[in-house]
Amino acid sequence: MPKAGLSVRRTLRLSQHAAACAVLEEITNENPLGRIFNAVQHPTIGPPFLDATTLVDCNGRLGFGQGGTLPSPEGPSFFWPQALNQDGQSVNMRRLAADPNPNVVSYVIESNFGWVTAAAPRQRLLIGYVWKTTDYPWVSLWRDVRDGQPSARGLEFGTTGLHQPFGVLVKKARIWERPLFEHLDAGQAVTKSYLMFLCRIPEDFEGVESLEATPARLRLHERGRSTARDLTVEITGLLPR
Repeated sequence: MPKAGLSVRRTLRLSQHAAACAVLEEITNENPLGRIFNAVQHPTIGPPFLDATTLVDCNGRLGFGQGGTLPSPEGPSFFWPQALNQDGQSVNMRRLAADPNPNVVSYVIESNFGWVTAAAPRQRLLIGYVWKTTDYPWVSLWRDVRDGQPSARGLEFGTTGLHQPFGVLVKKARIWERPLFEHLDAGQAVTKSYLMFLCRIPEDFEGVESLEATPARLRLHERGRSTARDLTVEITGLLPR
């Protein structure tokens, strides 16, 4: 990225046991002076995987909506999976049908690991991402509708939850004690990582209630079900440390 003066070296490691991949990114400041930066991963789903039955889940907690002249948490806040639209009405963010309002919502993560999943029961597939909260303390969800049908959903996680230029971020600095940007000195490098995975689900799958990460496997507990319906993904050697 010559204009930004940053370079990124990306390493991918595939699992031998499951449809899973670890992504390691080393970000280096090539500038002669220090600079602030942000890194936000932008996984995005669309049709035919995305439709009105697709279920998005994550372990975000306190959140705020973005819109208007200056998005900020000074307005009403809420807890996942709820959000408030521009009319002040409560919206469940797990599903998207014909109305994309609210368009972008950001949540903080309170656990050591963050995660987000999207389940498409009609396709019998689930895609998910897991990362260290020290790398990415925010999860943000954006939504788009075309011709009255779900068109795209962003399952974003990153170093900021406020999608604004650096001038705004510097003035704001932090939201709920979480940083809104990072700093790299001249020639300094930082390494960030995440895990992505894909697995089969039943046609009547109700979404993910919780995700447990161990060095050997991921265990996804289905909403409203006994442990007999838990999903497991073998990830030996892939989990970010």
